[in-house]
Amino acid sequence: MAPTPPELNPAGGSSPRRLFVYNGGFLTQRRVRRILDLSGWKVSLGLPPTDGHVGVWGKSPTSHRGEQMAAQRGAKIVRVEDSFLRSILPGRSGQPPLGVLIDRSGVHFDSAQPSDLETLLMRAPLDDGALLARARMAIDRIKALHLSKYNGFDPAIPAPEPGYVLVIDQTKGDASIAHGAATAGTFREMLAFAQIENPGQRILIKTHPETVAGHRSGHFTPEQATGNISLFSDLVSPWALLEGAIAVYTVSSGMGFEAILAGHKPRVFGQPFYGGWGLTQDENPVPRRERRLTRAQLFATAMMTYPTWYDPYRDQLCTLERAIDTLEAETRAYRDDHNGYVAHGMRLWKRRHLKRFYGGHGRLTYQDAPENAVAECVSRSAPMLAWAGKVSAELDMDTAHKGVDLHRIEDGFLRSRGLGAALVPPMSLVRDDLGIYYDPTQESRLERLIAQSEHLSGYDRTRSENLIRDLTRLQLSKYNVGRTALPDIPDGRVVLVPGQVEDDASIRLGTDAVSTNRALLEAARAANPNAVLVYKPHPDVEAGLRQGDVPDADQIADIVAQDTHPAALIEQADAVWTMTSLMGFEALLRGKAVTCLGAPFYAGWGLTMDRGTVPNRRTARPDLVSLAHAVLVAYPRYFDPVTGRPCPPEVVLERLSDGSQSYTGPGLRALSKLQGRFASISPFWR
Repeated sequence: MAPTPPELNPAGGSSPRRLFVYNGGFLTQRRVRRILDLSGWKVSLGLPPTDGHVGVWGKSPTSHRGEQMAAQRGAKIVRVEDSFLRSILPGRSGQPPLGVLIDRSGVHFDSAQPSDLETLLMRAPLDDGALLARARMAIDRIKALHLSKYNGFDPAIPAPEPGYVLVIDQTKGDASIAHGAATAGTFREMLAFAQIENPGQRILIKTHPETVAGHRSGHFTPEQATGNISLFSDLVSPWALLEGAIAVYTVSSGMGFEAILAGHKPRVFGQPFYGGWGLTQDENPVPRRERRLTRAQLFATAMMTYPTWYDPYRDQLCTLERAIDTLEAETRAYRDDHNGYVAHGMRLWKRRHLKRFYGGHGRLTYQDAPENAVAECVSRSAPMLAWAGKVSAELDMDTAHKGVDLHRIEDGFLRSRGLGAALVPPMSLVRDDLGIYYDPTQESRLERLIAQSEHLSGYDRTRSENLIRDLTRLQLSKYNVGRTALPDIPDGRVVLVPGQVEDDASIRLGTDAVSTNRALLEAARAANPNAVLVYKPHPDVEAGLRQGDVPDADQIADIVAQDTHPAALIEQADAVWTMTSLMGFEALLRGKAVTCLGAPFYAGWGLTMDRGTVPNRRTARPDLVSLAHAVLVAYPRYFDPVTGRPCPPEVVLERLSDGSQSYTGPGLRALSKLQGRFASISPFWR
């Protein structure tokens, strides 16, 4: 039987139990307090009643206060600790945990008595096929995303040349050492064993992240780095380090658990929770641990059954899979942005929103003059962010010549509830280090992601399928404007023709023979003389904000669908004819036949009928699910306007559906109207 999901199994049933605490962290760490509250524990001050509950943080230096109070009052102890996937940076850097471990028997790293985790590992039935399949999928995903307990590292940094012995250091005074039957001397013993058992081999001592951050010292110093032994503190992915290791030595580090998941059988000198189940070589085994487990069984228990995970976007407890979604979004933002940026070509109203997207982890400055932007990038060794339409050939060449990483920025494909031209802030943006998705004259990062998407993991396929299902069910599109009430459409085969902004870069760069809305309409009518032709003007054009009006469209089309929600129109169509409109992609998601007269990002992969010139390099043949994953998951970044944090795409779908959108304010609305008055000269203000 699968374990009860944590959100359905609070400790106190319908009314929470009081958890008396004597550690200020329970009061100051709002995330921890909220998780406990959702789990059925109300953090309280005062004296616990007999048979009440006292909360302590693991075996921390302050835990004795709660232990003494519990002993005096005859209360029970509940120990709380960080989850094994915690945050980007350590807790001492001020970041809240993604989840916690709530243990009513002990604490997972204290081998003196069985914790709830050890009891589960010893006694729980672990033959649930569905749970173990989820576990194996989650292991693969954590490895592919390079996620660990702390994630302030860069997977792009290369690991050392493979073939080394990995010795894992820990911080001095870590409770898992003393309570795992080890001492500071155990680390010296471990290093000696590593040398004796691997004569002549390179030995890398992996420094703990808190030591690298300057919070606490480790057990090894440069004095040990002699001969073939070296200290290694580069911010490299632990998964990359484990992949290159020929042997792994640990006392009680959580990285020893990851070593098991990476396929190693680590040499263990303490008594961590993962030791003693047949997956480690134990120097000092725990006699009572006699059960033999598989990696999937160990992982399912330690990561899915035992922890309590938290979803900050929905303010509820959640599964491990949803917690990984959260950590994936947060670590992607950190890894992309922690070196900061110099931004160029950003209009004033966009700057605040850009800073919320890309300025949360590093310094973001603005330079209007391209030469000044390049100079600052060089001086700071920082990459450049530039609005894609503002990148000139000269800027492209200058950044390449001076070794500046140039990233083009554009709106994402699930943008907002309202128009960008009306100054509604985006919930998604794309950052492209190769080109930009609407320019087929050069390869973009999206194009490469699509080409690589043919072989998705099981989780990624399921996730993409669910996104397609929810996006279509909720009738979501890029801007989500227009009435859902449809015009009366006569019987017959319906061909939808979406209009575009005619001075848009995707038209300039992605079309040839047909490059105007009138020409598109005429081509669609010529090829479909008996069809019901429905023309939908672009919302920016309808709003008077951009160019592309076709005054006599009703002379060519049977219906001109003004102010109509695009998703509702697509549902009624049998086919879509377009130049490069995103509505072509949205139509593919809804199972419609799409004919492209230009070269949009979704053309040329075997999913559309292509009458335009598409790049010869598009030889991959992804299916629709793979294409959607590249376009909606892998390429964009998403921002939640409610919590003000990076988020997964699923959260943006919910925000767009329920109308949660940042308020633009009267000033921006007035400015958007003024821009509309001057739409004919938009190149001067865009």
